[in-house]
Amino acid sequence: MGARDRYGQQRGGLVTGGVQETLPLSDLPEGATASAWCRRWRHRSPSWVHKSQGGFDPRWYAVEPVDEATAKAFVVGHHYSGSYPSASYRYQLLDIRGSEPELVGVAVFGTPAGPSVLTASFPELRPSTESLVCSRFVLLDACPANSESWFLARAHEALAAAGIRGVLSFADPVPRTDARGTPVLVGHAGVIYQASNALYTGRAAARTLRLLRDGTVFHDRAAQKIRRQEQGHRYAEEQLIALGAPVPRAGEDMRLWLRTALEVTGTRRLRHRGMHRYAFKLGRTRRERADVRLARPVLTTTPHGPDPLPPLHQRIDRPSAVAENLPHREAARWHPFKEDPNRRNS
Repeated sequence: MGARDRYGQQRGGLVTGGVQETLPLSDLPEGATASAWCRRWRHRSPSWVHKSQGGFDPRWYAVEPVDEATAKAFVVGHHYSGSYPSASYRYQLLDIRGSEPELVGVAVFGTPAGPSVLTASFPELRPSTESLVCSRFVLLDACPANSESWFLARAHEALAAAGIRGVLSFADPVPRTDARGTPVLVGHAGVIYQASNALYTGRAAARTLRLLRDGTVFHDRAAQKIRRQEQGHRYAEEQLIALGAPVPRAGEDMRLWLRTALEVTGTRRLRHRGMHRYAFKLGRTRRERADVRLARPVLTTTPHGPDPLPPLHQRIDRPSAVAENLPHREAARWHPFKEDPNRRNS
């Protein structure tokens, strides 16, 4: 008999435990965390404008709450991750120069997977109701330089009026490639947080990511949902099936299916040294902001460059570790601030 799609059938019980997947490992150079360049997005492709170009006039823009469907469509269509997180508050940046307002940016604030992400920084604030994470922040390439800091400030003002007192933002300096070695992400530029008077509190925990062929991350939480057949497992399974994994059979051990699916789809591992973490104290007055206690020490030295590369022999996934082998001009796709600064699209 052929393989049966068991999505419409009742499973006998949850699968517990785990299987260690053996995947190729890549370790790529990190992009600078701060610079004078502002990153923009369109259809998940990055471009850059220089702060010195200016051109931003607050009279031409407005910040308003945005509905879930509009925010999700914009973020999925333009953010490099191609995904949308759970959201508590959503704001849109509108260009109001024309006869009809044009959506040019979205900021999403929500709750992370574990409340300890917030309580470790803001121990006296209630997660979700008094503290949040900025999980997506996307501006189109039509936005002039310095749009980010104005948009972020207006969003923070709206959050403070709603009772939010603390926000964490993360800058990801680790680049990504697809399976062919083509860069798909050069790394976050944390300059907008530093320019907005954020408090730098160091790096989050180092971890290992699973990358799909297109360079997007297959999260550990998605793998857990498949193993345990928790809510949302179908979406995660279909994501792998679309890349060539076999359709699971009825009654199949999903731990073993996941291991096979990750191998068949060419999943790779990537060492991630940890995101840079920035904290914002919010409040309607200076006194309210000062009263917010931050548990983590504030570092006076903010990051301005990439981490050093490991020795060449330690880079296991050679097809993905391409940055040091790229021609000089092609390497600008990884570090656009060093070469061809007038190019808007990579």
